[in-house]
Amino acid sequence: MEQLGYQDIEWRNDWQIIVKIFETIDELKSQFKKLDVSYLREVQQKILILNLEKYAWSLQNYIIEKYSRE
Repeated sequence: MEQLGYQDIEWRNDWQIIVKIFETIDELKSQFKKLDVSYLREVQQKILILNLEKYAWSLQNYIIEKYSRE
């Protein structure tokens, strides 16, 4: 079996963190759906989720770019 290099291990660890972040966002969405809140609160929750997703996508792109250069 081929040994993983340091960069491969870093990539794997970073990617696992990104996956966990997306899973956490999905869990947060699920929990928000269980709440009975006003329309304004629902909109605020959706904005929060969108911002979290946007940030997670930017992190994902950063990780891809970081390791594609090395």
